[in-house]
Amino acid sequence: MDKHQRPPPAAWAAWFMLAGVAVAGLAFGTYDVSIIAVSALLLSLSPFFIERLLQIDIPAGFSVAIAAFLVATLVLGEVGDFYERFWWWDLVLHTGSAIAFGLVGVVLMLVLLRGRKLEAAPITVAFFAFCFAVTVGTIWEIWEFFLDQAFGLNTQKSGLVDTMWDLIVNCAGAGIGAAAGFAHLKGWKGGPLAAELRAFARQNPKLFHDDAERDA
Repeated sequence: MDKHQRPPPAAWAAWFMLAGVAVAGLAFGTYDVSIIAVSALLLSLSPFFIERLLQIDIPAGFSVAIAAFLVATLVLGEVGDFYERFWWWDLVLHTGSAIAFGLVGVVLMLVLLRGRKLEAAPITVAFFAFCFAVTVGTIWEIWEFFLDQAFGLNTQKSGLVDTMWDLIVNCAGAGIGAAAGFAHLKGWKGGPLAAELRAFARQNPKLFHDDAERDA
């Protein structure tokens, strides 16, 4: 990772947990558990491959959040059966993923517009981020519906009720992510989410060269 920061301890902890689950699955003959754990491990490492591929720096907070989300959804949710044991588990994860995609939407808009046009319309960026996150969440619900209909799975649990609650919390999470982007563009402190956006912009000045030129 040349100039990229080293993975934080929290990320290492998640990777060791996933590797341990994979080994335990092999030892006890529960190969489906091993497959889930290995899949989650590879996905949690994706930010570091993306960094090298796109020559960008991803803030540590993003990497930790991705690793934690994968542990929560694939290991605890599927293997640990948290989806059945805790009715609110699915809602919390949907909210968290929507917040993340809201932040991704903000970053995409910042990169596309290169900063110069953003001073007059931070609300436009926030609106795009909100729509982006809601769209991703909606596509996911369509995917779950397809899996249930095509393969007889039960990803939507209670059907329409589960889907509607997922969409509701998805909109709420998207709003939080978009609000963080709005706060960042307005120069407000904005809490930890806006801080992560500032960290991304600070670590990747080449993506926002117009901002750098204007501030010089």
